Amino acid sequence: QVQLVESGGGLVQPGGSLRLSCTASGTFFSRYLMGWYRQAPGKQRELVGSITSGGYAIYENSVKGRFTISRDNAKNTVDLEMDGLKFEDTAVYYCYAAASGVYYWGQGTQVTVSS
Repeated sequence: QVQLVESGGGLVQPGGSLRLSCTASGTFFSRYLMGWYRQAPGKQRELVGSITSGGYAIYENSVKGRFTISRDNAKNTVDLEMDGLKFEDTAVYYCYAAASGVYYWGQGTQVTVSS
């Protein structure tokens, strides 16, 4: 079992930055694929990006060049650095961990981009 707790959401103006953090409890953290999804009002949950245990990251096209995912296997954390935020980035952001087809989810943290 893996438990995930996110932090760092909030209100930010367009063009601003936020850093989300996710801390995982449980063992064998380094074995899990980690990442972030988001869900905007009235829309389906979409993948923001993922990072392997070795640190290889992929991103959804709309966030490439603006968002950066990193992980620290020693601290059981995965972070999402968001720069150049846009109105359309407003959503609830969820941390996830996956291994062998099993997904674990955090409770979500709200990110609101507004002027």
